Amino acid sequence: MVNSMKIDYLTPEGATLIEMGKRLARVRKQQGFSQTRLAEEAGLGVATLRRIESGQDGQMVSWIKLLKALRMTAAIDALLPERFASPMAEVLSAAKQRKKGRVAEPGVRWGDERE
Repeated sequence: MVNSMKIDYLTPEGATLIEMGKRLARVRKQQGFSQTRLAEEAGLGVATLRRIESGQDGQMVSWIKLLKALRMTAAIDALLPERFASPMAEVLSAAKQRKKGRVAEPGVRWGDERE
């Protein structure tokens, strides 16, 4: 079993970079890439890949190139979906829909109307 740290909004940026680098190295190895080969596939220098895998800050474009070379661009879409709705927004939207659906049919009487 691999020890993996959970990343959340409380995780310091430095710790997040280190964990992301470890995860990248793990995926690279699982896919059978050496650092040299992945760096070549991504159009990056080996030193850049080593820095990223060691948890040092890397440019966003380097991460994009690496994810493309690893055929993991779906991870980008999962990270920043085209449309994002918070759970609270979904609940409020569903409540609005339920309210809209409460219109009584013509001729239906509830029993408390006055004639």
